[in-house]
Amino acid sequence: MSLCLVVGLLSGVAEAATLDRLRTFVKDTQTARTQFTQTVVDRNGRPGATASGEFLLERPGKFRWTVTKPYKQLLVGDGERVWIYDEDLNQVIVRRLGDALGATPAALLSGNQDVERAFTWKDLPSADGLDWLAATPLDPQSGFAEIRLGFAAQGLAALELVDAFGQRSLVRFTAFERNPKLPAGSFTFAPPKGADVIGER
Repeated sequence: MSLCLVVGLLSGVAEAATLDRLRTFVKDTQTARTQFTQTVVDRNGRPGATASGEFLLERPGKFRWTVTKPYKQLLVGDGERVWIYDEDLNQVIVRRLGDALGATPAALLSGNQDVERAFTWKDLPSADGLDWLAATPLDPQSGFAEIRLGFAAQGLAALELVDAFGQRSLVRFTAFERNPKLPAGSFTFAPPKGADVIGER
C-alpha cells in the first residue's frame, strides 16, 4: 500500500515546470482539497486497477486520503502519526509520521520548506500536454525510484510514482482548492471498535 498522496499548485501563468513552483506551493499552500483518480500501470504499459476519492491537506504533516471507489480505504496523518484503515479487513496500521513518510510523495505535500533536501531534481520533457518535474529520493529505502510532478497552465495536474520494478501509479487531480477552510476533525482518527490495530500508537 503506498502513500500516494496529491500535491497541488495554482498558477495563472503557463510556464515550464521548475523547482520554484514546488517551493511556491510549499510556502503558500497551508490547506488544500482535491479530488483524485489513480491508475496503476505495469512496466509494459498495461493499465491495471483504478481508484478514486478525495484528499485533504493541512501543513505541517496533516492529511486525509480517502479512497471511495472501487473499495474503501483511509489514510490519515494527524501531525504525529499516520493511520491506514482498511474497512474490508477491519484493520488499522499506525506508524510514526516521520517513519511513514520519509522521502515519499507525502513528504512533498505535508512537509515544511526543507522538503526538497530529501530529493534530487530535474526537469523532464513535456508530455501529455503537461510540463514535468522529476524528484529522485536520496533515501534508497523510500520505496520509490522516482516521483514526477505534471504541471498544466492552471497548476499541478498529475503525480506519477515509479517504483523499483518499473510499475507506475498515475494520479490525476481535479477540482483543486487552495487554502480552503476544512471541517473540524478532518485529521483525527480513532480505530473503530473491534478493529485489529498494528503498530505503535
